[in-house]
Amino acid sequence: MFIAVPTRHKAPPRWATPLLFASLWLCFTWVTLLPDAEQRQLLMEWAALSGGLAGPETWWPWLRGGSLRLVSALFLHADWAHLLGNLVFLLIFGLPAERAMGPWRFLALFLLGGAIANLATVAAIATPDRLIIGASGAVSAMIGAYLALFPGARLGVVVPLGVFLQFVRVPAALLIGLWALLQLVFTFIGPAFGAVAWSAHLAGFTFGGAFALLARAGIARRMRRKRGY
Repeated sequence: MFIAVPTRHKAPPRWATPLLFASLWLCFTWVTLLPDAEQRQLLMEWAALSGGLAGPETWWPWLRGGSLRLVSALFLHADWAHLLGNLVFLLIFGLPAERAMGPWRFLALFLLGGAIANLATVAAIATPDRLIIGASGAVSAMIGAYLALFPGARLGVVVPLGVFLQFVRVPAALLIGLWALLQLVFTFIGPAFGAVAWSAHLAGFTFGGAFALLARAGIARRMRRKRGY
């Protein structure tokens, strides 16, 4: 008598999130090792700059000259706190989002969402030549996509309780609230300088949610293939 044994599909390794994590870390480390004058020059050449979007007629010329900056600015950070805040949430939400979306779709979400978030910030700042840096907009896009895909999700986190570490599962919305609080701190004492960064976060979050909803059919097909259906 023969018995059908269901095939176990081994999940492919998630490489996009570790790649982004390493890229953000290495770029920041490399920049901090440069002399101050070279750091300033690099920021002026690769950060997104505000201004230049006074009216619709200025958008296309600005995008032709500054579109690359919208992406390169994602890999520049002002200090360790700015970097680590983004890295923590990249790992928390990036790994499960990549598992559902696949690495290439996830990379597109991160880079496009971050670029659109930076563009929104460029448009929101009236003062010209203000530096716009950091991956917060891209992380916001990733979080928006995660919530759209898993609205009732619970995530496992390790909580220090005295000398012990306790693994608990908490609603994703709670962790997102923590992320929002962290961004609020950056708004007042970090590189955001006031409420400017919220335009990037809102634009990134909105883009990420829309991206996930539009790609939902493709993501569902991918998940069925992984399960062998």
